[in-house]
Amino acid sequence: MNALWYYAIGFVVVWVLAVLLKGKYTNISVQGIVIMLKTEKLHNIIDKIAKKLPKFWKAYMNIGIPIGFFFMGLMFVAMIWSLQLMFEMPTVSLILPGVDIPGSPLYIPFGTGLLALATVLIIHEGGHGVLARVEEVAIDSVGLLLMLIIPGAFVEPNEDELKKINAISKLRIYFAGPMFNMGLAAIALVVMMCIGGFIASDVYTSDGMEITSVVPSSPSDGVLSNGMIIQGVNNQSVTDYSSYVKIMDTTQIGDNISITTDRGTYNIISTSNPNNASMSYIGVRSQEHKIVSPEVESKYGTFIPWLITQLREFFYLVFLLNFSVGTFNLLPMKPLDGGLILEEIVNYRIKDERRKDFNKTLNWWTRPLPGNIRCWISRRFNNLLDFLHKHELNETTAKFIVNSFSYFLIMILLILILYGMVPGILKMI
Repeated sequence: MNALWYYAIGFVVVWVLAVLLKGKYTNISVQGIVIMLKTEKLHNIIDKIAKKLPKFWKAYMNIGIPIGFFFMGLMFVAMIWSLQLMFEMPTVSLILPGVDIPGSPLYIPFGTGLLALATVLIIHEGGHGVLARVEEVAIDSVGLLLMLIIPGAFVEPNEDELKKINAISKLRIYFAGPMFNMGLAAIALVVMMCIGGFIASDVYTSDGMEITSVVPSSPSDGVLSNGMIIQGVNNQSVTDYSSYVKIMDTTQIGDNISITTDRGTYNIISTSNPNNASMSYIGVRSQEHKIVSPEVESKYGTFIPWLITQLREFFYLVFLLNFSVGTFNLLPMKPLDGGLILEEIVNYRIKDERRKDFNKTLNWWTRPLPGNIRCWISRRFNNLLDFLHKHELNETTAKFIVNSFSYFLIMILLILILYGMVPGILKMI
């Protein structure tokens, strides 16, 4: 039974328990395939974090907003570009730790992947909550949700108080989730690179390729298994990644490939690669099998090097998942954060008091410049504000723009999912 079935069974069990308990516990709700668990316990934690460094959080988001706008545009272009690439390889992947979908470009291991995914949910929703409290917006509820087999979390700022604050404050709150994810991704990347530098030294040697996942319904399914160490292919020795790839690149579709492992020799008929129909494919994901060098083992044993390797994998997944989910949420389509940001932008009205605030901020940032340059920048900036004020959109037009972007991107996303993921999922079930 593949991992996808375990998730499905788990959802059914949780759904039945939620239906049975929702009458007894008012913080549990079931709405079709969505299960929600609300809690009051996290409110105090969010308040403490927000009140500890309010100026820092505002400054961080002031820097993060322009960065966020850049990634909004980049993700919009990437989505459209994916339509062309999908005919060559799948461009979307379901992030479920332990589930290996045939043809998917991404596989997340179960243990470390689940922990890394937890950081995504906590940091993302925590970011929204912290900035809401920094902007003095109350939080109605915090909790966890499960939509089919996809886990999630939520923070609900008070809608009435959210409507009263200015547009910049709203943008800080909306951008907070993605930018907190990207901030954590940056930290994880630095830590991973530091650990990688240590591992890259003479701590380890490689003696083959360890199978980390056998793709369901692939040629290797039922033949090879996780944990096997590939030591040879077609009677040629495999000691590391480069030797493995060099040999596999010589194989053709339909070849009877001999795989020598630490548990015996197996024959597999290759098929076409789901990501590149011109390449052969046996359906395993693998990594170099690292063994501790005798010198290091005599000094540190095997546990500490093993722990360092696990930490490197964990921080890599923290980086990958936080960056991926953070940037995906910036897509300008509702109900994602990017959709809320787009809605705020097209509905924005430049009021006199906000114009004064903008000019005050501009003057502060340009104060080191000569007076004539500052005046030139100020005139151009106010000309831009005048242009935007004269071309403000009415409510109907603004709503049309937001809905058009949302429907357009949702349509593209559905096409990418149907083309890139559904065939693989059908193979699994």
